[in-house]
Amino acid sequence: MTPPKMRLALFDLDHTLLPIDSDYAWGVFTQDIGWCDPVVFKQRNDEFYEHYKAGTLDIHDYVRFATEAVRLRGPAQAQAAHGRFMETVIVPAIRSEALALVRGHAAAGEQLVIVTATNEFVTRPIARVFGIDELIAVELERGADGWITGEIAGVPSAREGKVERVGQWLAARGLGWPDVEATFYSDSTNDLALLEAVDHPVATNPDARLRAIAGERGWRILDLFKHK
Repeated sequence: MTPPKMRLALFDLDHTLLPIDSDYAWGVFTQDIGWCDPVVFKQRNDEFYEHYKAGTLDIHDYVRFATEAVRLRGPAQAQAAHGRFMETVIVPAIRSEALALVRGHAAAGEQLVIVTATNEFVTRPIARVFGIDELIAVELERGADGWITGEIAGVPSAREGKVERVGQWLAARGLGWPDVEATFYSDSTNDLALLEAVDHPVATNPDARLRAIAGERGWRILDLFKHK
């Protein structure tokens, strides 16, 4: 008898479960608390964000930039600052619609996983607030002292890398794509490869390009935050 497939609910994070970009918001937060030059940092942060939206981001360069302030401040200051970031930026931004979506999949007995191109330092506490234990994020290389180096460890979970990282996550559990029935929620054409890989792609708060693709292909479109 063939065992039942694992039902898998995959969620992008920024502009999908969150109505903001947590990576960009963390950069603004570090600027606001005086960890970086406000003029230079804002210019570069905005440039990287435009590259992300255009699908041309060099994620290795971006992660070096985005983690520099954290790396230089060290773990104690970094964790304390992230706690304030959660309290003042992330938690107030979390919407009941997103929590209800996640809880609905959990109640249906599905395995929940956040799959994000934002790094693990920024996103792991956010995943916990959503009640999601499994996080596939950009993993950060650690030096001999145990602290981050600014480099990426392994395959970055961005664009086609999201498909590879989910495949690795499945393989670690003795599973492959044929063993799961997967749903994936995302707002961006940056995630087109993973949307194409799953059984149930859902264009969620989609950008104009993804909305057009979803319409052409008959994918479900979910405007999760349309009421506010």
